[in-house]
Amino acid sequence: MKKVVILGKRKAGLVEVPDPQPKEDWVVVKVHAAPMCTEYKAFLAGHRVEYLGHEAAGEVVAVAQPTKVKVGDRVVVMPQYPCGKCELCLAGDYIYCQNNYNFDEFVGSPEGKATMAQYLLKPAWLLMKIPDGVSYEHASLACCALGPSFGAFQRIGLTAYDTVLITGAGPVGLGAVVNAKFRGARVIVMESEPYRVERARQMGVEHVIDPNDPHALEKIMDLTDGKGVDCAIECSGSVEAERFCIDAVRRRGRVAFVGECGLELKIRVSPDLIRKGLTIVGSWHYNLADYPRVMEVIQRSPLIDLLISHVIPMSRVQEAFEISASHKCAKIILKPWE
Repeated sequence: MKKVVILGKRKAGLVEVPDPQPKEDWVVVKVHAAPMCTEYKAFLAGHRVEYLGHEAAGEVVAVAQPTKVKVGDRVVVMPQYPCGKCELCLAGDYIYCQNNYNFDEFVGSPEGKATMAQYLLKPAWLLMKIPDGVSYEHASLACCALGPSFGAFQRIGLTAYDTVLITGAGPVGLGAVVNAKFRGARVIVMESEPYRVERARQMGVEHVIDPNDPHALEKIMDLTDGKGVDCAIECSGSVEAERFCIDAVRRRGRVAFVGECGLELKIRVSPDLIRKGLTIVGSWHYNLADYPRVMEVIQRSPLIDLLISHVIPMSRVQEAFEISASHKCAKIILKPWE
């Protein structure tokens, strides 16, 4: 099979590797849609990466034993390789599993764990069936495009009564716009990239604030009668944006962090948490039981097509990475068989 690799600085390509084989309750999925996420960071840095991607939609093509899925089923591939047996996995919060499989050791080969490939190998219980009439491209949005913000909004209880601030309008942030609009919330977005500002406006966001504006917080207060937003979700992975979310929410407000950030955030326990009474959560993905609700957003939201900016043959992966690195995009989806 063919798969994507990063060969060096700003250089990506395809290589041939052995096809994965089913083992026990792990099945082979033929990938039809492989969304891109933050892999462009390694592309820019020049780190050679052999196994790329963590989200996909495709078709089951090989099984070793009877499982919850069968050959021919169309499925969304959930991320990670959790144990499937611990309390977290059984409760649907598999993303936080502390006992993830060692893929290479279990399979006997590292091949099959990349999603930017023509085939992948996955435990059957992490494959969610795609409803009839939903395309592979749309179904693949049930991972990192819509998943992080959906899980976060479940955690902080976003409703139609709320005004929510979304910091960062990349693919995850735009997915948050889709989810927030579906729930009927009033949305304010913070973003500086012109392409993504325009995409947010196309989604019906009336108020987009530049994070470089020294009066940004004042503008938030002006839009909320001096109180601050009810909720904020940080999608950019910026420590400055994390701090802004804390400052921009009202007293007794709720904040969710979903953007990965390696820098240290200074939280002042007394003024931020105790006296302001904030609820701050970190959220990685959604509970597996919420998959039908995520799929309902995909099927019913009028904004779903705006979440996908490019569908590109995997044979043109160099072009796809250049676009991803430019940030002039929403979600980019690779087609492994083209």
